[in-house]
Amino acid sequence: MKGINGIYNRFVKRILDIICSLLAMMFFCWLYAIIAFLVYIKLGSPVIFRQDRPGRIDKKTGKEKIFSLYKFRSMSNVKDENGELLPDAQRLTKFGRILRATSLDELPEVWNILKGDMSIIGPRPLAVQYLPYYTDEERKRHAVRPGLSGWAQVNGRTAANWEKRFKYDIEYVERVSFLFDVKIIIETVKKVIKRSNIVEAGSQGDFDKYRIKQREEHREKC
Repeated sequence: MKGINGIYNRFVKRILDIICSLLAMMFFCWLYAIIAFLVYIKLGSPVIFRQDRPGRIDKKTGKEKIFSLYKFRSMSNVKDENGELLPDAQRLTKFGRILRATSLDELPEVWNILKGDMSIIGPRPLAVQYLPYYTDEERKRHAVRPGLSGWAQVNGRTAANWEKRFKYDIEYVERVSFLFDVKIIIETVKKVIKRSNIVEAGSQGDFDKYRIKQREEHREKC
């Protein structure tokens, strides 16, 4: 793969990630404080939501490095009569929808970028539970660090089906370059401003369930 073996991806990209993440934290600390305060008032604590996600494949182990991804909380802790949390769709408040629609809930991921878990641009990190269900081709998306935004996100975001999303992720891995990253950043800003191609979380269903159903349908046909 020429893209991931290029000088930009091997050396320059990480340096730019560090510089940009540090600048973002310095210049937008006021925005972090405001959002954190609003989240605390409207949704309570903890203000920061963390969840394990798979990162880039470690060349030594051949496995994805699992890291904690940070986001501003966007859902309440409303529970049913049995003390179980209600489905995500019922816990996502109007305020939470605004955070997600504007991508402001993802601002804490800048810390992940600074740490080296993520990059500004790359395939979005998905759930750890999906790992056993990738094909070898789909797993190529983990050949680079996951990103705050990516080629799939500016080509339909979660509105695209799983096959298309992985197709764009792999295409990014094969084409990664400075100019390509700049193009994706510009397109991301446009998407956020227009609030286009935004679909509620889980609208495409969980990938593991999708792949299991796909395999069952294939067996039935055979």
